[in-house]
Amino acid sequence: MATENTTDNIFSGLQVVDFASFIAAPSAAVILSDFGAKVIKVEPPSGDLWRHGNEIPPQPQSEIPYQFHLANRNKRGMVLDLKSPSSQLVLERLVKWADVLIVNTPHPARRRLQLEYDDVAQWNPRLIYADVTGFGEKGPDAALPGFDITAYWARSGLLSMTRQAGEPPTWPVAGSGDHATAVGLYSAIVTALYRRERTGQGAYVSTSLLAEGIWSASVSIQAALTGAKFYGPFDRKNPANAALNVYQASDGTWFVLIITPDKLAAVAAAIGRTDLLTDPRFSDPAKLMANMSQLTAILDEVFGAQPMAHWHDVFSGVHVTFGAVRGPEDVINDPQLRANDIVVPLDGAGDHLQSTISSPMQVHDVEKVPARRAPELGEHNEEILQELGFDSKQIDGLLASGAVSGHR
Repeated sequence: MATENTTDNIFSGLQVVDFASFIAAPSAAVILSDFGAKVIKVEPPSGDLWRHGNEIPPQPQSEIPYQFHLANRNKRGMVLDLKSPSSQLVLERLVKWADVLIVNTPHPARRRLQLEYDDVAQWNPRLIYADVTGFGEKGPDAALPGFDITAYWARSGLLSMTRQAGEPPTWPVAGSGDHATAVGLYSAIVTALYRRERTGQGAYVSTSLLAEGIWSASVSIQAALTGAKFYGPFDRKNPANAALNVYQASDGTWFVLIITPDKLAAVAAAIGRTDLLTDPRFSDPAKLMANMSQLTAILDEVFGAQPMAHWHDVFSGVHVTFGAVRGPEDVINDPQLRANDIVVPLDGAGDHLQSTISSPMQVHDVEKVPARRAPELGEHNEEILQELGFDSKQIDGLLASGAVSGHR
């Protein structure tokens, strides 16, 4: 890893080639870029399909490819057709240039394109080769295609555990599993880079949407491994614990409430219902469990009598954990987002996309790179090829062969 300019950004001098598509793997490259890495986004002639994610229902509709900017900001872009024989020379130079190569092409296609680890590591033994799969590299379903909805959510058990009792599984938030997986892949890359600093050796690192989903669901999966007794799907009106439930204020706002045992007396006093502490229906654990639906109904009546602003003040006053349930249109106006650089300015994407979401970790006293728009398809072809050492005649030949296409 190069060391120049490391006082400016943590990963200044780190060079990353991103061959991946959609969300998880490209977003790992985004995190590296936030801290100063130089990233090249390599796409096939048809482009990354995520460029058109904004046009696919039920994704929020927009004329702006906002998802692609989110997963590919701060990158330069080039088009390389790995099916063209002439592409191998470009691939070799990209690999020799790179500290990190990120891929998520299914392994059968990767073998045909000569993009497997053994194909490229011969050119750069210090390379960190980072891989995301749907279901892992081994096992009967290793070759199955996977998205976060199928591998992270459904296969891991998360989709079953997040539904209401008596209801079918819902459709999860798009990209949520992908972005969790991106953080996992980023962590693997950084771990391998640390190892390389100590040993000089490159590495093959990987994760899968399934592994990340299991990790996210690990409290419940670990319970299953011990043979624990499950309470069943969440039932708001008859919960396992009324002190850990969802309630609605008089203005229609739903909120999550978590009252730990040490806060019960304080909360009861704050809501004016100290009588609940001595009510014979709730006076011992067995009776409380038998009458949990009655306690929930009482709390429904109490919380439904005042607006969320009132309960915000009440719960804050007794330092109890709560959270109003917000929609995306409300979330973007939360002052915490800009105060903590969770939402940051985005340069160059146009008047209708001036902000973006930063990666979720901060290193204090280290500034992240200002976010800039994702590249157009093949936007930096000539610039990158020149940086790799190709002269004008060679670049013309690569364009004529179709190995490189799009912008020059």
